[in-house]
Amino acid sequence: MKISNVELKISAVRTSQYPEDNKPEFLLVGRSNVGKSSFINTLINRKNFARTSSRPGKTQTLNFYYVNDSFYLVDVPGYGYAMTSKKTQAKFGKMIEEYLANRENLKHIFMLVDFRHKPTKDDLLMYNYLKYFNLPVTIIATKVDKVTKGQWDKYKNIILKEIDLVHGDELILFSSLLKEGKEQIHKLIESKIEETIE
Repeated sequence: MKISNVELKISAVRTSQYPEDNKPEFLLVGRSNVGKSSFINTLINRKNFARTSSRPGKTQTLNFYYVNDSFYLVDVPGYGYAMTSKKTQAKFGKMIEEYLANRENLKHIFMLVDFRHKPTKDDLLMYNYLKYFNLPVTIIATKVDKVTKGQWDKYKNIILKEIDLVHGDELILFSSLLKEGKEQIHKLIESKIEETIE
């Protein structure tokens, strides 16, 4: 996939602010500091387009990145950050639930987990929550460059043992440094866009 242009089209907090052009959307979810900004930047071939924050929990809106005038990457607030107030967490939860329940042009979800660690309770809750809406999910295991390649199968099996993937869902190993998984994800996005056109 050749990336010709990208723009942050809209930062939304409610349904009325979502884009109205009916383009396919791909949602990104994950814990704070799991590497969502690096994931976005790698996919769109830009260095600092999505800002990596030194302060977890900084994203507080649904950010719609418009790519190639053909689809959106939708970044949502990271979950599991202890410093976020209960009131703010509840607001985020309502915002995401509103999106998941009503967004017909949501085609696929990328759920990011840290390859180096066993999936957290929050990760398991999020996966089950997404499946409650019967949505297709790909687990993206980030930061695989931090683990020696000979250990990849071991760490991969730890994730698969913890997250009981529904038939049709898959796990992709990803590294923004090595560009591992990038082409596979591009192909997945392209196939979902083609399905939409058909």
